[in-house]
Amino acid sequence: MTSERECFVYIVPPGATEFVTGGRFRLSSGPAGDPVGAFVYGRRYRERADAVALDPVELRLSSRVCETARLEGFFGAIRDAMPDSWGRRVIERHAGATRLEEFDYLLRGPDDRAGALGFGLTVEPPASTPGFADTVELARLQSAADAVVAGEPERAGPAGEPERAGPAGAQVEELLWPGTSLGGARPKAVVQDADGLWIAKFGSRNDRWNHPRVEHGMLALARNCGLRVAESCIVTVADRDVLLVRRFDRERTDAGYRRHRMVSALTLLRAGDSPVDRANWSYLLLADEVRRASADPRADLRELFGRMCFNATVSNLDDHPRNHAIVAPDRTWRLSPAFDLTPSPVVAQDHRDLAMTCGRFGRYANRANLLSGCGRFLLRNDEAAALFERTIDTVREQWRPAMQRAGASEMDCDAIRSAFVYPGLFHDTGGR
Repeated sequence: MTSERECFVYIVPPGATEFVTGGRFRLSSGPAGDPVGAFVYGRRYRERADAVALDPVELRLSSRVCETARLEGFFGAIRDAMPDSWGRRVIERHAGATRLEEFDYLLRGPDDRAGALGFGLTVEPPASTPGFADTVELARLQSAADAVVAGEPERAGPAGEPERAGPAGAQVEELLWPGTSLGGARPKAVVQDADGLWIAKFGSRNDRWNHPRVEHGMLALARNCGLRVAESCIVTVADRDVLLVRRFDRERTDAGYRRHRMVSALTLLRAGDSPVDRANWSYLLLADEVRRASADPRADLRELFGRMCFNATVSNLDDHPRNHAIVAPDRTWRLSPAFDLTPSPVVAQDHRDLAMTCGRFGRYANRANLLSGCGRFLLRNDEAAALFERTIDTVREQWRPAMQRAGASEMDCDAIRSAFVYPGLFHDTGGR
């Protein structure tokens, strides 16, 4: 980064549907040339009766200037509102560029960001625009996603500017608005119907199993285990299945969409994605942070422990901190519904690791390890053991029926069956 860049940060207050200007974010170079971020709340915003903090961790509501040199100068709450790998891919294609600065991704993301934040260069926030595609457009969005995945070539336009060739260009333009600010690597978009907003998650013809139907079944299985999960359904368009997951950070009203603040577990843990940061990826540390932030810590910690047990039981080894969040439908924070639950049918039968530390023996997806830190979740040993056993019994008995009800084929079930209740889950840790 060679120059200072600045933008205004907008927020939709609790119960409202329109942005107000909350503060200002600046990214500049520190003494050693490393990026440093600074954020300050606006005085008029702080004086509002409905003013709330952007997050419960770094950006508490105050008049002081907050600075950070972590995460390339981006505060966690701001980073959570930025596009991830799939969104960046679409933005780069739309811009005809493969190298953009982080600040460009922040400003180029459209109005589908997770949570209640927005960003812009004018002090007055833009009016909310209902630009989301309807669910009837899923076939075209699937086609557009296929075009981006396939990397259709572009031809040079006037003065050497890239020009999206024919239908592919139009498809990318259409896809850009509804879904580039969402996280994850798999193709997705945001669509709406009479009930509200949904994340449309597309499969690929090269997938080993039907990802939309299997994830739909996984959400149902987690619900059967007593967990709170995001609502989902399957829609089939042009012989392709699409998973729709209801957005829990949006609430449709006659006046527009209410937006709920949301921050990832990555932000709660004050961690990044680098290998060094991953040492701080921990369910135990996350439990400590949830206990401080949640309006009902006992209920949320029991839920978090249940999700940890479920992830171990179904080999959801992609349970990284971006796949956990807290959300604030009003002024208070609670653990969000579970989302992004996928099985990993790896070959190893003796030892599988979750993405985060889950007990005294590190990331080992193992009964003794999971139960070893139960006190951090405000659970007694017998309570934790009973919850684990209930999860094991439910998954063992219901995983295949849940997949079948979701429409997964026998070939799909055969492809993922080794993910469930693997032998190493019960191995003696040997007191390591």
